Amino acid sequence: MEFPEPLIKATLIKRYKRFLADVTLGNGEVVTAHVANSGRMTGVSTPGSPVWLLPNRSKTAKLKYRWELIEADDTLVGINTSRPNTLVEEAITNGTIEPLQGYKSLRREVKYGVNSRIDILLEGPGTCFVEIKNVHMREGDKATFPDAVTARGLKHLKEMTEMVNAGHRAVMIYCIQRGDCTSFDSDDAVDPAYGAGLRQALKDGVEAYAYTCDVSLTGIRIKEPLPLRLTAPERPD
Repeated sequence: MEFPEPLIKATLIKRYKRFLADVTLGNGEVVTAHVANSGRMTGVSTPGSPVWLLPNRSKTAKLKYRWELIEADDTLVGINTSRPNTLVEEAITNGTIEPLQGYKSLRREVKYGVNSRIDILLEGPGTCFVEIKNVHMREGDKATFPDAVTARGLKHLKEMTEMVNAGHRAVMIYCIQRGDCTSFDSDDAVDPAYGAGLRQALKDGVEAYAYTCDVSLTGIRIKEPLPLRLTAPERPD
């Protein structure tokens, strides 16, 4: 995925009300940018950090800029959660995500489950439901998910298990919008229910893969798979 035009460098003042961030442009002007990320953005919203914005050319846009990247832990990180679905679709199409090769058709945002839409549906031969999660948080050398309690994410795991029980294939893809991690883990300290749900889903036949990204000022692409190293929950003494 290439950005449609050059990004504009700025400095983060603060992120607030979930979808807003105040930043200082290079000329000293303070502007408010749209934040396409409803999560806590732990570790990727530190005031004073260099950030990069994409001009918003939509005639109906209320804000002139959209926040795309931040420099965190000496690396570029993508914070726009609307990007992973496109990144995964591209990586399936170009063969980067090997476990999802061999299907004849690909559709996005297909209704399934209970008031849900699957991110990608692959068909022919068979049917494969692909649910995509954006990952930006890092602990040590691990990429971790989620960064907040996610009842919606747990619901998705249960619906994916139902697809497996119905005879279909169901795959979780964790799209890590940074390139400085060596493995992936669920963050039980943040949401133990999600971690338990993921481990159970894997036992029940749901597949899960994590992919790191090559993030640059010109674009983002899925780079390579990372091993899943799911930490077993600590047992009370």
